[in-house]
Amino acid sequence: MENQEKTHKRRVRYSGTHPRNYKEKYKEHNPEKYADTIQKVIQKGGTPAGMHISIMVKEILDFLQIRPGQIGLDATLGYGGHTQEMLKCLNSEGHVYALDVDPIESAKTRERLQKLGYGEDLLTVQLLNFANIDQVAEKAGKFNFILADLGVSSMQIDNPDRGFSYKVEGPLDLRMNPEKGVSAAERLKEVDKEELIGMLVENSDEPYAQEIASAVQSYQKSGREIVTTTDLKNVIEKALEFLPAADRKEAVKKSCQRTFQALRIDVNSEFEVLYEFLDKLPDVLAPGGRVAILTFHSGEDRLVKKSFKQFYKAGIYSEIAQDVIRPSKEECIRNSRAKSTKMRWAIRA
Repeated sequence: MENQEKTHKRRVRYSGTHPRNYKEKYKEHNPEKYADTIQKVIQKGGTPAGMHISIMVKEILDFLQIRPGQIGLDATLGYGGHTQEMLKCLNSEGHVYALDVDPIESAKTRERLQKLGYGEDLLTVQLLNFANIDQVAEKAGKFNFILADLGVSSMQIDNPDRGFSYKVEGPLDLRMNPEKGVSAAERLKEVDKEELIGMLVENSDEPYAQEIASAVQSYQKSGREIVTTTDLKNVIEKALEFLPAADRKEAVKKSCQRTFQALRIDVNSEFEVLYEFLDKLPDVLAPGGRVAILTFHSGEDRLVKKSFKQFYKAGIYSEIAQDVIRPSKEECIRNSRAKSTKMRWAIRA
């Protein structure tokens, strides 16, 4: 009889004292098993691989004033940190609906929250874009509280397979849902120079949009393709060679961040989706219902500010945030990814 036992496979060894490769960080990917390691990474101001540290939790909960029995919506589920804190406030009375377009991460988060005791009686997770909040409200009724965290989850940024970061080699994808639409690499093949300049300026205020767009076009016209994150980073470096050597490294870093942001916004239609979400918000909020939105760049913040002001003047919102609320200095030290966060809020009349 054939031996049916599986051969034990040793874990891949990494070079040096600490794992650098995303997939080698096996301890960080298993927070339940290696809680001490997770704590050490967080205490050093890092975000463990495969995790996301929720931003401005206290400020959000202080504003939303969640009470048992209420119905709420987390428009951007992500790792589920904010969702979990909102569920705690309900104290097993009420319901939270949570939306996400990422089929990979939302499935993991649903399972994680179920293991913590948040079953379907308390939490409904839907694979749905938050532009479609009206569809959710049709079944759920109007919401007492809504949160939308517009940032990209750390799990997406850190995973090289998703192509969200120029810092590690991976396919230039950048889609929130890798099963739909075209990747950033495919998008770059489609756009002409003027369209790319417009994308870089409108989506990320890129000061070297002209130079980067020219370099991308020249690279592709020479018969080469930009298919990986490193390919695009190298093209940006080449485009900025004219800058003084002393300034070049920092300029390349910032232009890489802005270019990747501009492409991500484009392939996911982020501004169009946000505009639709903001337009539908008043109709899905119950009287006195509260909404908090976290933004991470000026384009998003401008849209939120304009929408809130418009509906406030029309008497649809009774109150809106007059100024943005920022994370504390202590939080920014603990979590460097919190630094660019702005929070705005509104209350339905």
